[in-house]
Amino acid sequence: MKEKLNQIIDRHTKLESLLADPKVISDSEKLKETAKEHTFLNSVIPTANRYLTLLNQIQENKEIIDSDDEELKSLAIEENEETESELLELEDQLKILLIPQDPNDNKNTIIEIRAGTGGEEAALFAADLFRMYSRFAERNVWTREVIASNGTGIGGFKEIIFSVKGNSVYGMMKFESGVHRVQRVPKTETGGRLHTSAATVAVLPEAEDAEVDINDSDLKIDTYRASGAGGQHVNKTESAIRITHIPTGLVVTCQDEKSQHKNRTAAMKVLKSRLLAQEEERLAKERADARKSMVSTGDRSAKIRTYNFPQGRITDHRINFTSYKLDSVMDGQLNEFIEQLKIADQQALLQTE
Repeated sequence: MKEKLNQIIDRHTKLESLLADPKVISDSEKLKETAKEHTFLNSVIPTANRYLTLLNQIQENKEIIDSDDEELKSLAIEENEETESELLELEDQLKILLIPQDPNDNKNTIIEIRAGTGGEEAALFAADLFRMYSRFAERNVWTREVIASNGTGIGGFKEIIFSVKGNSVYGMMKFESGVHRVQRVPKTETGGRLHTSAATVAVLPEAEDAEVDINDSDLKIDTYRASGAGGQHVNKTESAIRITHIPTGLVVTCQDEKSQHKNRTAAMKVLKSRLLAQEEERLAKERADARKSMVSTGDRSAKIRTYNFPQGRITDHRINFTSYKLDSVMDGQLNEFIEQLKIADQQALLQTE
């Protein structure tokens, strides 16, 4: 550990020099990579320095313990017991701090919510999830923009796709992918019976152009008139876009903008993110075979959370974590769940080190 930490400190010093180098400053891509690595090591350096300081203290005390001074020897033994205890705690912290970052964590994200089983109630729950994530975005000073939506007549969504942009969005949101189940008496239920419905959430890292290469020949692009709730046409021009990626069969539609060009741009953004996510999901499943972890396999078919409204209870089934702060969570206060999921993910990663 000592040798590794000294290498990290040397690397941090070199990065600080590079950040002041005119050649690096003039190369925006190089500057971005250097700053990213520097920021990552910034979180490690204070703990690393403290760890190395304690190691030196322990070594100095061992020299005293080997001496003939009985009074100092007793003090050194007592001090080393305390120091070694702190050293073990710091070692655990360093193991977590040195876990390689998911390269997607700092990216913006595209979130897709679809109503599942439960008819109109599932669509209303999808709308509730959209509001929950919108409020969470507001609390983190992120920006949210709807890309495409398919609403119902009473305020629900059969499907809604939106982007969220800001600092470390994907790193915070990635654990939300999966099936969300709700248990409550629907607004549409006259007999007061408890229903169980579901909605699926897919959280995709927003793809950068350099990451996904799409040939124009692989695309089939159709235009049609945008329609509103109930199927009525909302304009007379064919501004809506449907893009089919022929090799994978992925289909993306977008009609929320009045401009065909804007709809096409938005649809391509979603398509690229889905293609990137598809590859990420394949790699994640390979890693999951080794990790035996359900926290971040990227499996969107897995039931991850149940929202029980009569009991005011939310349970995350991946980590067996339950909270009775349903109203707060539905108002966008997701931090408690996200922190618990991050801890579980870190522990799973440490087990494979």
